[in-house]
Amino acid sequence: MSTKHEKILQYIESLPVGDKISVRQIAKEMQVSEGTAYRAIKEAENRRLVSSIERVGTIRIEKKKKENIERLTFAEIVNIVDGQVLGGKAGLHKTLTKFVIGAMQLDDMMRYTDAGSLLIVGNRVKAHQNALTAGAAVLITGGFDTTEENKQLADELELPIISSSYDTFTVATMINRAIYDQLIKKDILLIEDIYIPIEETATLKNTDTIADFQNLNIRTSHGAFPVVTKANKLVGMITVKDVIGKEENEPIDKVMTKNPISGTMKTSVASAGHRMIWEGIDLLPIVDDDGILKGVISRQDVLKALQHAQRQPQHGETIDDLVKSEMKVMGEEDVVVEFKVTPQMTNHYGAISYGAFTTLLAEVGAFALKRRKRGDAVAENMTIYFIKPIQMESVLTVVPHILDMSRKFVKMDFDIFNESILVGKAMMTFQLLER
Repeated sequence: MSTKHEKILQYIESLPVGDKISVRQIAKEMQVSEGTAYRAIKEAENRRLVSSIERVGTIRIEKKKKENIERLTFAEIVNIVDGQVLGGKAGLHKTLTKFVIGAMQLDDMMRYTDAGSLLIVGNRVKAHQNALTAGAAVLITGGFDTTEENKQLADELELPIISSSYDTFTVATMINRAIYDQLIKKDILLIEDIYIPIEETATLKNTDTIADFQNLNIRTSHGAFPVVTKANKLVGMITVKDVIGKEENEPIDKVMTKNPISGTMKTSVASAGHRMIWEGIDLLPIVDDDGILKGVISRQDVLKALQHAQRQPQHGETIDDLVKSEMKVMGEEDVVVEFKVTPQMTNHYGAISYGAFTTLLAEVGAFALKRRKRGDAVAENMTIYFIKPIQMESVLTVVPHILDMSRKFVKMDFDIFNESILVGKAMMTFQLLER
């Protein structure tokens, strides 16, 4: 049974792309309060089902799959560039395939502009008209307007004309940045990408007995099952260990683990894997906001997915990628890393930022452990007990020392030098992710 919130989201998803919606309309249609309708619309925005634009309203947009996540809708462009829609509002839900910067002669400009493009151009009225006729939308920079005829044409063709007060370079940079951010998101595996839906896995009801568990165990050869109520709400987990030495007619809610650890669709696979290994569990139930079971993931699924992700080409560069790209391993046996501080890694004083510094130490430590054949590791905590301001363009030498190593934890000490002068000392504890 779905909650009001879920029902509203399902209703929004069922609406045709391009439809306009409002809080009042949803509240009336679904017979809920305006507060409930507002919360559901905000959630729909987070899920990229709708886009809200000032002075235009909320529009149902095309939900993007991960493989074409780098495509933006014109509605999203309006929000990125703080734009004003001059015409063609009915086409705001459409996605653009590319953007063209109109910094050339009109005929040359039109050679690059085709259907689905976005022409970014200043106050060149003829170019606006030609782009619309070619099936492209127009983004006018510098806060300029266009003719009434062009606005009418945009309405007829359902192709937006957007005006932004930013200049052409700034607008192009803002759109590029938005595409880049989406590519980074695309690289991050979420539970929703790999989970096994409830229809494809086995569950037990809280009214079942240990005999039911044993029958299901024989039938599926699974060693653990989520336990749910009639309404599919997760209430427990039961494993083979829980039933050893118990009577067959005993109810499973007496022996199951109550309030089990669970994940959600938007949990990252890396975070779920870390938690499963940390807690020593092989099966993680996946629930929605109301605790309704949606599916499960196993430890094998997580490890397989992470191994696959590591082989994928990266598109968007994060700070971690930037730091890794500047690391040069020098030592053969004992790891020594040389590292150059680039301008992107500095704070407003021009010295290395704490974020880049801590990422560097975590990466060097994890690499040193891999060299020792200890597999993957996650930084648990870090203490920086000495640091001097390290200027950009400095070349650092990072020397890690393993102080103590057990089956699950490693303590490591770091010396950081700049031209043989000690500029930093830190200590870290790593948790080893044993397979």
